[in-house]
Amino acid sequence: MGFSEVLPGTKKSIGLFAALLAVAAAGASFASGPGSAAKPAADPLFDTVLALDTAAFEAFNTCDQPGQLLKHAGYFAPDVEFYHDTGGVTWSRQEMLANTGKYVCGHFRRELVPGTLQVYPIKDFGAIEQGTHRFCQFDSGKCEGIADFLIVWNNNNGKWQITRVLSYGHRENK
Repeated sequence: MGFSEVLPGTKKSIGLFAALLAVAAAGASFASGPGSAAKPAADPLFDTVLALDTAAFEAFNTCDQPGQLLKHAGYFAPDVEFYHDTGGVTWSRQEMLANTGKYVCGHFRRELVPGTLQVYPIKDFGAIEQGTHRFCQFDSGKCEGIADFLIVWNNNNGKWQITRVLSYGHRENK
């Protein structure tokens, strides 16, 4: 079973996310990160979000090891919404982690595609992280799946948590 089958769900309005995607797709002038250009030498928000992404997905990639799924859980708000184009929607951290434990742990890992990460600030809230990731099977070592993603991070007095995730455009990695 692949990542595309991980997140069954129900229907709920996603107007906010359509707006976020429109802003991200438009290449807003406040974007930071490499995109098609090199990352600026000093970009603290980009560096923070990259470090958060790295830590969250190190735990995801090793979630079959003791304590790692719980560590991964700590990066998500309890009421996280996860939108997956082929798997559906989950409405809570508990539901999302149950699916991760069942379908991901021990089966595949997620890798950020180099040069695709962009970070956009959200005034008085946090940041939007946008990029492309691929999925590599543990049994074969092949990285056959790829998709785009958008993650909304909330910074609440220095505690960063993921509040929304969109993983979309799943396709074969050629």
